[in-house]
Parts: sequence; structure tokens; C-alpha cells
Amino acid sequence: MQGKASAPAAGTVLNALSTGVGSAFAIDEYTTATVELSEDDGGFEGDVEDEPDADTRLIETCVEYVVDAHGPDDVGGTVRTESDVQMASGLKSSSAAANATVLATLDALGKSDRMTREDAARLGVMAARDVGVTATGAFDDASASMLGGVTITDNDDDDLLSREEVDWDVLVWTPPEQSFSADADIRRCQQIAPMARLVEDLALSSEYQRAMTVNGFAFCAALGFDPEPLVEGLRQVEGVSLSGTGPSFTAVGERPALEQVREYWSERPGRTWLTTTQTEGTQIL
Repeated sequence: MQGKASAPAAGTVLNALSTGVGSAFAIDEYTTATVELSEDDGGFEGDVEDEPDADTRLIETCVEYVVDAHGPDDVGGTVRTESDVQMASGLKSSSAAANATVLATLDALGKSDRMTREDAARLGVMAARDVGVTATGAFDDASASMLGGVTITDNDDDDLLSREEVDWDVLVWTPPEQSFSADADIRRCQQIAPMARLVEDLALSSEYQRAMTVNGFAFCAALGFDPEPLVEGLRQVEGVSLSGTGPSFTAVGERPALEQVREYWSERPGRTWLTTTQTEGTQIL
């Protein structure tokens, strides 16, 4: 029994650490999961390509939960992920890995029609909470990756408030360091809740670019990131933000403007790259 699925990464419109409401948008970079199952109750073993020391508990738990819900007894197997996205970079690599693993496991079982896509994302979120790799539940990130487009969610209730398709060019700068969302200072983020509620109002009015820029300045302050990349981006575009809990920054707009911003950001260490939004979400391959 084998299954394979691919899930897009995502950028941030609203970080959910302040109020529990978050918003994210899918981008055209992917994490792919391959799941192989057999009638051997030897548990589930995970592997992350090119990351021999990676924590594989999330993807292993996703396989376990799907098999428990929809598979036969006495099943074991392996799950392997490969990704275009650097881990712990703020681009929702964990949510993408969970989504791809859940759909790949359903595919391996021949049960891809047994869960709605929203519920498949919720299962991955449950696994992420149980293994402690998320501070918010990350249903905003998971829903954007699973469904595509821009989503707004209430992470406290795992409730999808809004989804809209967008067609943006996207610029990403990913510094070489890592930042794990589970390590974020939640208390400081909660102190900027009034700004988060303003971002929420803007996002619910589909003013996503203004929303993400306000989010960027607020969370750079709360999480201790230099806001200078935001200032550089605003020379050319209206939408620029810290993505997740960092360290990546994203900007959205017209490609010629983003190419100019890329010149500014490319002077910094790390990787700077252009991509687009993605509207199809996670797909079985």
C-alpha cells in the first residue's frame, strides 16, 4: 500500500499568537510525502530527506492517526518527506508536511474519499498539537496549505472563517537561521492583541496587503526582529510581512516591483526567491 501527496508552503497575513485568529496564503513551493504501509504492526518510521537529525514525530503521528481512524489493524509502515522549503523558516513547513502526510496515508489506504479536506487539515493540526510543534494549533497555516488561496481561521475552535483565491506574485527572503514557532514568546505576542484585531478586521475586509504589513511591524516588535526589510519592501509594494514567527519575510505585489525589492533583500545573507500564490492546495499525486 503506497500513497503520495504534495502540499504547498504558505506565508502569513495574520499571526494567530495574539488572539487565536490567524490568516495565511499558499505559495507555489512544496513538501511531498510518500507513505508505504504493510501488514506488519511494527509502528511507523519517518524520514526527512537531507535532514538525518530532523524530528519525525509529526509525520509519524499523522500516519498513525489516519491508520487508526481508517485503516485495518496490525498495519505499520514508513513515511518520507522532501521539501523545497527550509524547516523552521516561518513558511509553514510543518503544516505542509502534515497535510501531505495525511493525504498520502489516505491514498495508501485507498480511503481518500473518507475525509473532507478541512477535516484532513484538522487531523494534521491535532497531531501537531499532540507532539508540541505548534504554539497556536496552526489551523490557519494548515488550511491555507490544504485548501490553497488565502484563509482566515479561528484557531481556538479550528473554524474556517473565510477562504478566497488570490493571484499574487510573491517574494520571499529566508535568512540562514531557524526560528521554531513552539519557542515563540506568547506573552509578548498577546500584548499586541489590539494590533492583531486591526489586522483581523483588514483581512476580513479582503485588504490582505495592508493587513500583512501591519502584522509585520507588530510581530517584528513582539518577536525581536529587525523591521528594516519591511521598510525596504514598502518602497515598492503595499504588502510585506514577517512570515509566521520568522525568520522569513514575504512581500506580495506586481513582479517588476518585487524584482526591485529582491535587489534590496539579496544584499542580506540567506536565500531570496520569487514565486506565486497557489490556489489548488494539497494534492494526491
